[in-house]
Amino acid sequence: MSDMLINRRDMAFQLYELLDAESLTQRERFAEHSRETFDAALETARQIAFEQFAPHNRKGDENEPQFRDGGAVTIPETKEAWKAFAEAGFIAAHHDADLGGMQLPSLIQQACQSHFFAANVSTAAYPFLTIAAANLLRAHGSEEQQARWLPPMLEGRFAGTMALTEPHAGSSLGDLRTRAIQQDDGSYRIVGNKIYISGGDQDITENIVHMTLARIEGAPEGVKGISLFIVPKFRLDAEGKPGERNDVTLAGLLHKMGYRGTTSTVLNFGDNGDCHGYLVGEPHQGLSYMFHMMNEARIGVGVGAAMLGYTGYLHSLDYARQRPQGRPVTRKGQGGQVPIIQHPDVRRMLLAQKAYAEGALALCLYASRLFDDSTSAPDERQRERAQQLLDLMTPIVKSWTADYGVKANDLAIQVLGGAGYTRDYPVEQFYRDNRLNPIHEGTNGIQAMDLLGRKMGQAGGAGFQALLEDVQATLAEARGLDGLSDLVTALEAAMAVVIETAQMLADAGKTQGPEKALANAYVFLDMMGRFAVSWLWLRKAVLAERALDAELPAAEQAFYEGKRQAARYYLRWELPAVHQQAELLQSLDTTTLDMNEDWF
Repeated sequence: MSDMLINRRDMAFQLYELLDAESLTQRERFAEHSRETFDAALETARQIAFEQFAPHNRKGDENEPQFRDGGAVTIPETKEAWKAFAEAGFIAAHHDADLGGMQLPSLIQQACQSHFFAANVSTAAYPFLTIAAANLLRAHGSEEQQARWLPPMLEGRFAGTMALTEPHAGSSLGDLRTRAIQQDDGSYRIVGNKIYISGGDQDITENIVHMTLARIEGAPEGVKGISLFIVPKFRLDAEGKPGERNDVTLAGLLHKMGYRGTTSTVLNFGDNGDCHGYLVGEPHQGLSYMFHMMNEARIGVGVGAAMLGYTGYLHSLDYARQRPQGRPVTRKGQGGQVPIIQHPDVRRMLLAQKAYAEGALALCLYASRLFDDSTSAPDERQRERAQQLLDLMTPIVKSWTADYGVKANDLAIQVLGGAGYTRDYPVEQFYRDNRLNPIHEGTNGIQAMDLLGRKMGQAGGAGFQALLEDVQATLAEARGLDGLSDLVTALEAAMAVVIETAQMLADAGKTQGPEKALANAYVFLDMMGRFAVSWLWLRKAVLAERALDAELPAAEQAFYEGKRQAARYYLRWELPAVHQQAELLQSLDTTTLDMNEDWF
């Protein structure tokens, strides 16, 4: 059953053939590692995910956390899974050895994390948020703050959250009202309310560290006046242990369509005027600091969305191979029933899922490899280029995987037919869990505005130019392979219209104003996602084509044939939509912009 989480052969292909993870061991930071140590970490993650996370996935869905005596109570299995995850070292996995970490590359860490998301995304959310909060502290906290808060977080004794959203503001963070009042001792008293805070209260850990955005009294209006604070559930005593309860109270639990095992909380800060907060970094720089955590979380949301789509695909594939129903049209009703995988329309749905799920995982792991290159590549120009690419790709990674992970889950339900719509099978839960991801960490519409309005032109368009260079390099490789000529032609044509559209929209933003240029930003984001995933599928097809030149065992032959066929599907069936999208975008169509609110 553990192979229902992820195809381990595909994971090896993506890590070692597509993204060349072994080459990272040549860098000083990862010199103690090898493919063997990477595989050992992956196998440990697989085992814990299968044994400690997967068994209570349904139970957690059916038994949401309860609000009792002012706190949130989870099912016992959630705490046991957290303990196994922390004791295996996965919270600290990518940190320095002197912090108890394994100095794993981000690429391998995310590959490990993918198993937990596939097994039980609700329980996996708690350590995922803690890892991101610890990374934020590591990047921007003072030495004293790091010494005080990081060790218990990395050991798994404290959890972390990100407390941004407020009831009246939603994603409009410039409108937040939570106040920070400075005290004589340099600390602050925090007063305000936060909503939709995942993991904002639970009974899993000794303490919770809320990374909280607030406005210091007298600060500028808007996003320029936001600061970042450490606000713990329990203040620490002189020995660094949880002591007096801080004035952070759980006002309520929200009840979600999916992710039901993750507490979604309403928190009140300072109802009694005694909520202690500790400023991180400089005043009024909080949003820029928080983007460190938000961008990491966006990649994490992408991984979660990809893996829910992936495990749904594997479950529907297994069902299609076992479920007898109907007969091929060539037999005209004669003979016994056949497994539904023999019906062309079922194969269509399975092939689409394979293309979406494996493409989404490739996109996420590619972003993780970019992070490693941005921090550990030996050449400064390489690091800078990787960061520019990562900045460009982050909204695409978050949004494309969320959209098409959900589409994959929808198709998985369809493959199972009536059974897929029942709670006797897990695919309906995967869909419900995944439906949150197009909203998580900034809706996909917000990501579209970020991509087109900011990231495309950032650093003079350096990230986009770097992407085009990499696509051109793959096209050059593929041109020498006869079996891929039609795919090369398709991607070349798509690249031309993407470049033309991007330039046209950039010009329109200058001459006709941002509202008109950005009105259809979501269409542009989807177009860029299709383009990027098509490139990754062509890279896979190149690897498959070369592998198939050699004599291979039957299973390996089938594996690479599957890769090549999924690439054909994606570039023949999905990529052509960019031409219609480009036509719409280049016309600066104002249909949605001109829709009067009274006409609905």
